Amino acid sequence: MRTLLSCLLCTSFLLTACQPKTNEAESNKEEIEEVSKKYTLTPFTPSIEYADATMQSMQYQDGKFNFTFDNYELGTQTADAGVKMCANSGQGQHIHLIVDTQPYAAKYTPNFDFDLEDGDYRILAFLSRSYHESIKNGKAFTAEKVSVVNKTITTTSSITEPSLFYSRPKGTYVGKANTTKVMLDFFLANVELGAEYKVKAMINDEEHLIDVWQPYYIEGLPMGENLITLSLVDGEGNKVDTPLNPVSRKFTLQADPAE
Repeated sequence: MRTLLSCLLCTSFLLTACQPKTNEAESNKEEIEEVSKKYTLTPFTPSIEYADATMQSMQYQDGKFNFTFDNYELGTQTADAGVKMCANSGQGQHIHLIVDTQPYAAKYTPNFDFDLEDGDYRILAFLSRSYHESIKNGKAFTAEKVSVVNKTITTTSSITEPSLFYSRPKGTYVGKANTTKVMLDFFLANVELGAEYKVKAMINDEEHLIDVWQPYYIEGLPMGENLITLSLVDGEGNKVDTPLNPVSRKFTLQADPAE
């Protein structure tokens, strides 16, 4: 009887010892997946906050936009631009104007001509630092649904749905200083990232999940054309049923022949 009991205890011990350590296995799997990724995302270095910057209003009449805002200056260089190690606009601080899923238009004056055909649009405009990072203080933007007739907004209402807008990267980047670290920046309205919502960034063919709203450096991108698709997803990783989701953008990295 003692022999049988001993055998049973030994067998139980061996079975227990052979059971996989789930948490440890999952942790190791995540670490392996991170190591195997071609591209890395790291948080952007902290930027000047402009906590008091405020977008007051947006008007569109006779084919011309007019923005009013407080505590922000367009056309000047953001003071910390020199240490950001990413593409920077020589024309200084500006407004990013995004219409539906179109690439943003950078505007360096509060009044400018802009061609909008008759129709309905979702428009986001936010104040941007000279290196194209959006100001995320909750006040420096406007997000509106509008109807346009004869180059004039005829009706407008605030966007109330959870919304994700793509901002950067965009266009063509030339030279080592601009292509080694490329800034990823997007804009959110009516949604907070965390357990309930995340942003899924498909960088070429590689998935990255983002749960903190901030800009990121992307490193490891190849020269030539690249593609990023951003999707607002729920806690289970499913695409959120909301307008303009997802959104994709192609951009190009080029070597500088002089380098």
